[in-house]
Amino acid sequence: MKIKKVSTVVTRVPLGNKKFYSSQAYFSERTSFLVRIETNSGLVGWGEGGQWGPSEPVASVVGSVFSPILIGAESNQPGVIWEKLYSYCRDFGSKGTYIEAISAVDIALWDLMGQALGVPIYTLMGGAFRSKLEPYATGFYYRDTDDFASQKALGSIADEAKSYVDDGFRFLKIKIGLASIADDIKRVEAVRTAVGEKITLMSDSNHAYNVSNALLIGRELQSLGVRFFEEPVVPEDHDGYRILRTNLDMAIAGGECEYTRFGFRELIGKGCVDIVQPDICAAGGISEYIKILALALAHNIMVLPHVWGSGISVAASLHALAATPWQPYTFLPIPLQNEPVVEFDRNYNPLRDELIDPIIKRIGNRVSVPDGPGLGVQVNEEKLAKYATEINHYD
Repeated sequence: MKIKKVSTVVTRVPLGNKKFYSSQAYFSERTSFLVRIETNSGLVGWGEGGQWGPSEPVASVVGSVFSPILIGAESNQPGVIWEKLYSYCRDFGSKGTYIEAISAVDIALWDLMGQALGVPIYTLMGGAFRSKLEPYATGFYYRDTDDFASQKALGSIADEAKSYVDDGFRFLKIKIGLASIADDIKRVEAVRTAVGEKITLMSDSNHAYNVSNALLIGRELQSLGVRFFEEPVVPEDHDGYRILRTNLDMAIAGGECEYTRFGFRELIGKGCVDIVQPDICAAGGISEYIKILALALAHNIMVLPHVWGSGISVAASLHALAATPWQPYTFLPIPLQNEPVVEFDRNYNPLRDELIDPIIKRIGNRVSVPDGPGLGVQVNEEKLAKYATEINHYD
């Protein structure tokens, strides 16, 4: 089964009055880059990449650089193709755009291989430890840049927290880092007061702090029972990660801005994190996730992939998590303690909620892993036409 055609798709959804902020960025739209790979047998596989910046550079790499290598290649060799693409670009693209492009291609190839063999991707990865996962709600983004701790703002974030709990979530992740430390602590306190002590809280600063400030807010967060502190310092600051891991009584998480087994070898091997968070659509796809997972398991580190993107991203992450062992093993695994949980972004995103069939839904506090061949989902062509802003074909 040979690759006949490669298509690149840039999608974009303006957010209008649903815009939001993290510590690093203003989100006025949701975007995603998709790749469609068609074989000479007629099978079609889908992948996703380009999570962190504009989709167009990633689309350009797939179309202009990788498609000549892909056309005519055997599609049922994602590992072989991964190594060929990486070896081609490693001198100038070992992180960032080129790896995001490889990620999209790799996911599509695993989708194709699963379809050709009639089995889900998690079966190809060695089997499923679970068919359902408990989700955690990622939310509490900033809606403006000048009203962080007023009575109105704190009431709004408390209401948001209550809505998630009423909807069945037991794990909530709060964005911090855009406001002052004092104001962000007030925001976390408002959430804790609203939901009580039985709900698990996590925090994510999107690398907003230096070490001293991360220590200051980290000590306040742990006093509020926050379970983990995600991306406390910039990704390059491995020494800072280690200092925080040594001095805070809470888990330190990171890795969404890291790439390939080589980047994660440093992050894990240097003792930087308690929880490692590769994004499958950015760090190298399914092929590389397997290698990153092996590194983490060898160091007794939990793996909780970062999930951000369209329904393709969510589906790929669910397959990866289904095949991820609990770490370490216990007879009765406990969510977040040693049983993986899945990130479930709660911001408006039709690319996630409308683009695929069947739509991945949460029932109560569980999300089912798609069990069809390959990814187990298909792109809705009608919705794709609505949200695609650029489509190019290469054959």
